[in-house]
Amino acid sequence: MFNKNIKIVLAAACIGIAVWQFMENEIGNGIMLILLAAIFVLLYFKNEVIILAFLRLRKQDFEGAQKWLSKIRNPEGALTKKQLGYYNYLQGLMVSQTNMTQAEKYFKKAIGLGLSMSSDLAMAKLNLAGIAMTKNRKREAQILLKEAKGHDKHNMLAEQIKMMEQNMKRAGNQPKQQYGGGRGRGGRR
Repeated sequence: MFNKNIKIVLAAACIGIAVWQFMENEIGNGIMLILLAAIFVLLYFKNEVIILAFLRLRKQDFEGAQKWLSKIRNPEGALTKKQLGYYNYLQGLMVSQTNMTQAEKYFKKAIGLGLSMSSDLAMAKLNLAGIAMTKNRKREAQILLKEAKGHDKHNMLAEQIKMMEQNMKRAGNQPKQQYGGGRGRGGRR
């Protein structure tokens, strides 16, 4: 895993050597170096470690995905802004199983940095709505759920959104419990 700036330097060096090879009439070497430079440019925009972590997460292998993400030692220096958004998104997905407060921070940071796919943005907002609902922030949960529904253009999360709406309705219909000393049974003596 190279730093993003090293990838650009390597791509520029490959293009420079390719031009030299073309001038020396070594066309095959020049073409191969241009292809190598294209790989470095591709890896600048699509980080290989994040792709491998997504593949592990797709197989429900949270430990394997975490292992791949832990290879990124300095995310701010190694990743572009969008990649950093996906890094936080993946961290939020993995941490949401154990620590909701930490997951909320990761999801908010991912949304702030930007996610390029609308389905990923919908999933992040749906997770944030679930976290807000468990923390009894109903208004915020409703807003996030509405935004998630708007970002889910292919109805990939329609079932989860419907379940979340039903849970919110059930939570709204339950009687409110009051704790503390009001004018209850033991108020006057």
